[in-house]
Amino acid sequence: MQHPVGSPLPPPHQPGHGPVPGWSPAAHHPGPPQGPAPVPPPAPGYPMAPRPVPHPGPAPVPHPGPAPAPHQPAPAPPAPDTTGHVPLPPGGPVAVPSVPPATAAAPDPTTTTLAVLLIGPAGAGKTSVAKYWADHRRVPTAHISLDDVREWVRSGFADPQTGWNEHSEAQYRLARRTCGFSARNFLANGISCILDDAVFPDRPVVGLGGWKRHVGPGLLPVVLLPGLDIVLERNAERSGNRRLTDEEVARIHGRMAGWYGSGLPIIDNSQLDIPETAHLLDEVLSRSIASPPNW
Repeated sequence: MQHPVGSPLPPPHQPGHGPVPGWSPAAHHPGPPQGPAPVPPPAPGYPMAPRPVPHPGPAPVPHPGPAPAPHQPAPAPPAPDTTGHVPLPPGGPVAVPSVPPATAAAPDPTTTTLAVLLIGPAGAGKTSVAKYWADHRRVPTAHISLDDVREWVRSGFADPQTGWNEHSEAQYRLARRTCGFSARNFLANGISCILDDAVFPDRPVVGLGGWKRHVGPGLLPVVLLPGLDIVLERNAERSGNRRLTDEEVARIHGRMAGWYGSGLPIIDNSQLDIPETAHLLDEVLSRSIASPPNW
């Protein structure tokens, strides 16, 4: 069956089915014809060729568009921190201990938060006394050993025994600064500290001056200085890089004698055991709190 030129084609007829319900030519042509432009009539004398009828092809399938996003539930509130959270005050320079009034009793160093620097030559017993003193206090106390922190460096450790050079000095200063930062953080959180180091009186810039910069003016230095024969005997019991030659021990001990007359408290523990030395240290610290040394 032919259809007028420009008329819409009905949907293709499928065997066994009638026309598609709802299809109406008027629905597809609400206005003027929208087909191709009309072909002008042929010139007179020429027959007009029949216009080919385009094949309708399959009906276009409407694009469904993007699928709607699935419904996202509201985020659940964060679970409480089951491990807890303890705010830590930042460390700051340690202030000079307040001097009690003249009518007050002598301060008890065993219950006061303190920053102590125990000075002495190799073999003076600094580490042993510092550990014992920290272990037996009635308030939280930490022991920070400069030698232990220096030996945190494993590969590339610069041992001063093999020669004092820029590498050993840099690692020494780095360890001391690390100790100072640690002490300030402990003290800011109510934990006393005792540090030990072989500080020389003839090198104030890298000695006490460095410790004062890194910890604060409230640091209380105490010198532990037994006789030369005692430090030689104790040094002989050491092993590894902690053991020095007798000549080196004697040289260090001689330089430490410069602390006499410096105004710092000095403990000669030649005839004292570790508990006795720790008890005497408390007495010295009590006097230092009442009258801080000028250093």
